[in-house]
Amino acid sequence: MSTAATPQTVSPAKPSAPDPTAAPAPTPAARPAMDWRIRFGVLSLIWGFSFLLIKVGTEGYAPFQVTLGRLLSGTAVLAVAMAVRRERLPRGARTWGHLAVAAFFLNALPFSLFAHAELTIPSTLAGICNATSPLWGMALSLVALSEDRPTRRRVAGLGLGFLGVLTVLGAWQGFSGLDFGGTAMALLASLSYPIGWIYVRRTLAGSGSSTLALTGGQLFLGTVQLALVTPLFTSAPGGFPLLPTLAVVALGALGTGLAVLMQYGLVEEVGPTTAQMVTYLIPVIATAAGVVVLGERLSWNTPVGALVVLAGAALTQSRARGRRGSGVRAGVTDHP
Repeated sequence: MSTAATPQTVSPAKPSAPDPTAAPAPTPAARPAMDWRIRFGVLSLIWGFSFLLIKVGTEGYAPFQVTLGRLLSGTAVLAVAMAVRRERLPRGARTWGHLAVAAFFLNALPFSLFAHAELTIPSTLAGICNATSPLWGMALSLVALSEDRPTRRRVAGLGLGFLGVLTVLGAWQGFSGLDFGGTAMALLASLSYPIGWIYVRRTLAGSGSSTLALTGGQLFLGTVQLALVTPLFTSAPGGFPLLPTLAVVALGALGTGLAVLMQYGLVEEVGPTTAQMVTYLIPVIATAAGVVVLGERLSWNTPVGALVVLAGAALTQSRARGRRGSGVRAGVTDHP
């Protein structure tokens, strides 16, 4: 959970190129103990179940409180990872200013919107709305990134994807039974991710800090933002119900902390193109989790429309042979 979805930060344009500031490359014997395919599956499950965890969290806490707890847990995990790897936070007021904007669009805003949305819409619908991020990203890149020129295939993917959105929403029925406010929030959350990705690419590329350091600083600032906002719109919780509390902690520690670290490893081992394919499994898992665990109802147009959305999203990410993509490339994505 789109990256973020983790939060999304800048990685080198060519991940295989040597980095003079990086630690020496590990020897072939230093391979991860777990096969990348297994880690890929675990990452898909973590981000796919994030929407279920949000739903459970909002049963005991206000949406802003869910988001604040999520960011606190996620920041704590990355802080431990940075301490173990002896990473330092970025330096420079300008870098921190850019990270504050990135934290708003990639963490504070979308996390809060999804939490508010799931007060009135099923977690299955929220997960499918999250899958529209590549569509929004492609549309924005045509305006914001002059070097990312459209192709017929990618424009067709954009049109196909939004046709899928209309199918999910049941447009031919006049959107009967649809909560417009919650759905709009989920779609805006999905739009927020590519806005943040484009901003990060334009402002933080070549900052000299590692991806982990940038992401740690970004999550810290997102936590500060929510800590300032939450008391203004919510009152202190009357208690700490067990299940919602565990859901919020798991949402942050796993979906916003551990998952980011897992995707780091996947990007380094199999490259960003393969690693980002997890995006297409998230709505499938989110839908299955919502139906099986939460008992949410599923009409025929929801899975059919979701497949159309994913097909369109895949087309928007396709590139001509022999041409290296110039879109927003990042080391990690936090979802939702």
